[in-house]
Amino acid sequence: MPTFGDFGSNPGALSARSYIPKSLPRGAPLVVVLHGCTQTASGYDRSAGWSSAAEEHGFALLFPEQQRANNPNLCFNWFSPEDASRQKGEALSVRQMIAAMHTRYGTDPEQVFITGLSAGGAMATAMLATYPEVFAGGAIISGLPFGTASSVPEALGRMRAHQGVTPDDLAKRVRSASSHEGPWPIVSVWHGTSDVTVDCSNAQAIVDQWRAVHRVSAVPSRKDTVSGYPHRVWSDANGRAVVEEYILTGMGHGTPLSTSSDYGESAAPFMLEAGISSTRQILTFWGIRADASVTEQLATESATEEHPETRLAPPANPRWRRATPATGVQKTIEDALRTAGLMR
Repeated sequence: MPTFGDFGSNPGALSARSYIPKSLPRGAPLVVVLHGCTQTASGYDRSAGWSSAAEEHGFALLFPEQQRANNPNLCFNWFSPEDASRQKGEALSVRQMIAAMHTRYGTDPEQVFITGLSAGGAMATAMLATYPEVFAGGAIISGLPFGTASSVPEALGRMRAHQGVTPDDLAKRVRSASSHEGPWPIVSVWHGTSDVTVDCSNAQAIVDQWRAVHRVSAVPSRKDTVSGYPHRVWSDANGRAVVEEYILTGMGHGTPLSTSSDYGESAAPFMLEAGISSTRQILTFWGIRADASVTEQLATESATEEHPETRLAPPANPRWRRATPATGVQKTIEDALRTAGLMR
């Protein structure tokens, strides 16, 4: 995975790597991936299988990477106003990287997505809040809501679920981070119930924050299970899924993987076998992966058979569509999904 340089003034002093599939079409989506503390960009990619997914589904990848000079534990400084504010520090560096990716590879500015684990997840919420016009969607794994800490002690308190605030207050912090008035990015939230590093209550806080930003009801539009895990979805007045949440029962602090699949995922510290691929499910929610596996979709279907109104809808972001018709095994899978009513 090559180094990605010469992208601007880089006020946050970050480095970066990129991955470009062999035959990337112009106008392809761009996914930004932020690693967690003690991790590297390439290590996170190897475990989470992002490059494999990019080859399969045709999108570009950008991996901002923290430096020890900025943070000895390689954590993104999500709690620092100097790094998590618009036009400042690490946040501005990531924004500059994204602009450079568009220029070099012709990626679509309307199809930019961001995800991250732990401190990377908290930094992803900061990017969604400070540059909401840049992103179509995000995914936060074992992360924290935006604007709830401005120092290391406050960050540690928030990680332990202290300093709680109301959903309306959380939403105000997002709205005050920029002059943006909408539309807002869609958000996928993932957290393990046995996480002793970042308390699982932060998942609810992130959901509350973005649900309030989107002005949707506190009551989920759909509830089901996917691969045995509780899954909730909140939709707007047009029926578009804008927030989803996966609660990983019994899982600790890390990114959920499906290492027994052929997705190229592998377990490592904070990269945890869970029988579900967060990478692939996130791509489905964003609308990039329009061909989720029959196994994953049928798990959802069987869990909601008695309540069809809760069944998982087709991908939430309709702006991206496959450029060329599917063939072979791909066509077989898609035909099966259409027959089951799970894909258009």
